[in-house]
Amino acid sequence: MFRTLGGHGADPVRVPDAEAAAAAVATVSPLKDSERLALLDSFEQSGVAWLWSTDAEGRVTYLSPTASECLAGAGTILGQPFGKLFETVRDGDHEHGGRPLSFMMSARTRFSDQTVRLQRVEGASPEAGKEMWWSLSGKPHFNHKQEFQGYRGSAKDVTATYQQQRDRSRMAEYDSLTGLANRHRMNRRLDAILTAYRVEKRSCALVMLDLDRFKAVNDTLGHPAGDELLRQVGQRLQRIVPESAEVGRLGGDEFQIILPDIDDRGRLGDIANRIIQMISQPYSIEGSRATIGTSIGVAVAPYDGIEPAELVKATDLALYAAKGGGRGQFRFYSNDLKETAQDRREIEEDLRDALARGELEMHYQPSVDARTHIVRGFEALMRWNHPERGMMSPAVFIPIAEDSNLIEELGEWALRQACKDAAQWPSDICVAVNVSAQQFANDDLPQIVSRAIAAAGIEPRRLELEITESVFMGDAGTTDAMFQRLRKLGVKLALDDFGTGYSSLSYLRRAPFDKIKIDQSFIRGCSEPDDTACAIITAIVSLAKAMNMTTTAEGVEALDELDQIAGLGADLVQGFIFSRAVGQEDVLDKLESGELRYEPVGPAKHRADRRTLFRRVGVIHEDHHYSAMLRDLSRTGARIEGLVDVPVGTQLVLDLGEGQLVVGTVQRSQDATQGLSFETPLVSDGAGGLCTRHRVSPYMLASAGMPLQALPAGHYAPPVERRSSQSRPRFLQVDITMGSARAG
Repeated sequence: MFRTLGGHGADPVRVPDAEAAAAAVATVSPLKDSERLALLDSFEQSGVAWLWSTDAEGRVTYLSPTASECLAGAGTILGQPFGKLFETVRDGDHEHGGRPLSFMMSARTRFSDQTVRLQRVEGASPEAGKEMWWSLSGKPHFNHKQEFQGYRGSAKDVTATYQQQRDRSRMAEYDSLTGLANRHRMNRRLDAILTAYRVEKRSCALVMLDLDRFKAVNDTLGHPAGDELLRQVGQRLQRIVPESAEVGRLGGDEFQIILPDIDDRGRLGDIANRIIQMISQPYSIEGSRATIGTSIGVAVAPYDGIEPAELVKATDLALYAAKGGGRGQFRFYSNDLKETAQDRREIEEDLRDALARGELEMHYQPSVDARTHIVRGFEALMRWNHPERGMMSPAVFIPIAEDSNLIEELGEWALRQACKDAAQWPSDICVAVNVSAQQFANDDLPQIVSRAIAAAGIEPRRLELEITESVFMGDAGTTDAMFQRLRKLGVKLALDDFGTGYSSLSYLRRAPFDKIKIDQSFIRGCSEPDDTACAIITAIVSLAKAMNMTTTAEGVEALDELDQIAGLGADLVQGFIFSRAVGQEDVLDKLESGELRYEPVGPAKHRADRRTLFRRVGVIHEDHHYSAMLRDLSRTGARIEGLVDVPVGTQLVLDLGEGQLVVGTVQRSQDATQGLSFETPLVSDGAGGLCTRHRVSPYMLASAGMPLQALPAGHYAPPVERRSSQSRPRFLQVDITMGSARAG
């Protein structure tokens, strides 16, 4: 006469079975109908369980009064479809109670302990609208002719126990700090999505990001502030990503985003750039201001991985590459990243011994007057003359030094060497040295600077420290104190890369800067008629003049850019148009000649970046696949060598490897060289490179008989139906490496 209620999401509860109770009472002592009804009324009013019934069409014919009040308040339940009063409970990916209630009732199936959520009945009172869960049991009822008459059953309110169970389940699947999905749930979701999408031949992007300079927030503002920062980051991510995405926190400052049905790398790049921009905006935490950044890795299934572990590994490598490229950027996965990761480990090991072996050098790029082109100073830039790799740019090894805690040692050496070299220059020419955020946070920095100046015997005013805006992310009091200590030394201070993500006018009020350096991203294309960079540059120049600061425009390469910058009022110019960074001997030769003026040398007009390359690519024409050498590549076109007598107007498909095919039309053709314009422009890969928006799907290759796998490195020659030799194009293919030619 008792049975168990509760089912999924509720603790088991032993309650009387109404039919069994009535039968038991009848066997002990017969009851009158009035007594039996009174007993059932008492049972229903106790709230332990309720009774319900429907007709053959599934309409409610009876529901205990207290249960009816829960559903409809003063409204009516009788006559309404029973199945529409409830919603079968779903929790994430799992459905409690098996099949939907309406399905089982239409199949006339007996059910027990089915957990459902109450739907608000139209016309019900507001009190009846609160969220509730019931456990339903029922069985079909037939007359003596075995004709279906409807359902009879019982119900139990399991709201409290279900909510407790749901909260426990949520704690196991969600991060308690941010409310985002945790690692366990993200792994399970990714596995479920990739399994389903493999059957449906759909794509799914995976984004991995971690926060740059988050550790400094914990160190300067404390762990509670760090926790609050993580909460705010989670909130920003949820506002940025598409509705279909799921955001999770894997632990620490690592976040992951699943983006179903997105494989357009142009769109993914836009999403990644927006995340970087939004995460980099300042945070207000307990009255303090914190600024961080983020690096992002992106991989897409099935192109970069079929299995979850494979895709996660690809995303990790892309993130690793983004951080190695200087942080604050995104990177798509490509097969060459495996080699890059190994190179990075080897570089880190070699870098630890580079100082002792004397492999590091300081090179200097001139900073000249924007109108007279007279040199006013030099920026010191570190170079590494690696015994095997040759001369290495700081863009390669400085990020590695920052990650491996070598940056302070390298920074101190750079200060000493730059001051020592500047001592050999005329006394009116200064030297600028970059100071990283890690160096700036070192309490001994003023003593290090002072010792470098004293050892070289130069005036403190000749040393200019270039500081990035990221130093302002820490404790304001500590930052201000460091600025004052450096100022007392008599050195000059410059704000580097102004306007690239952390800019705030409050920095300029607080810090005693002598100079603002306008980042080269504003210089690129500033001469274009519809470019808005001119307005930004004008505003920066005006602001600097109002605060008695000078301005330097970085990265000027074209003559029209130089004219534009000079016309906008910038004081100094730095860039390839005057000189690349050169060694101390070249600087001394220039200064000793007495000719302190630099002549601008560069293209007349700025043009879109064109990368000079030297690598083989595939060329597809109709049903034939050739090999050629890629010389130049831009977003809208390329120059190739390897095919002779290709008519202008011919359409070719360039196979850039890893499933990247781009359609181009021959615009220029001379001997073995062709210039192509692309039908669809390439997009940024986040690290200064270019890639196609879309790739050949592994599902397509699998349907052509190839194994289903992530796209391999190298050229992709699609399966084609071979035609007769008469229809074959008469290109002459040139083997560049061998210097021979043969008919194609």
